[in-house]
Amino acid sequence: MNILFLIGRIIFGGYFILSGLNHFKNLHMLSGYAQSKGTPAPSAAVIVSGIMILLGGLSILLGVYPIVGIILIIAFLIPVSFIMHNFWAVEDQQMKMVDMINFTKNMALVGVALMFLAIPRPWPLSIALGE
Repeated sequence: MNILFLIGRIIFGGYFILSGLNHFKNLHMLSGYAQSKGTPAPSAAVIVSGIMILLGGLSILLGVYPIVGIILIIAFLIPVSFIMHNFWAVEDQQMKMVDMINFTKNMALVGVALMFLAIPRPWPLSIALGE
């Protein structure tokens, strides 16, 4: 079971690590999208959110300060879901569907992050700092 938990951490944490790196790789494009959604200081928001999910993903992957990592991920997902993927306010049917998919995916990821809080620390096969 420890190996399965590690594989899950690699997949879940890796998703956020790659997403965080994507924030920096595609800063201009993501900033433009954030601006189109009315985000104040869109470039700064993309940079800060990229740092949040990058650190959160590393935390979960390595098991280092996992509560801090989980909080960073949840603190990213909830506002992003309601601001960037507000499908209920979108008129274009294709974009509405895209935003609905992203919103519900993000809520599922919040659920997984909350479940991580229930797992006793230190996590198996982790660096175990900040248990």
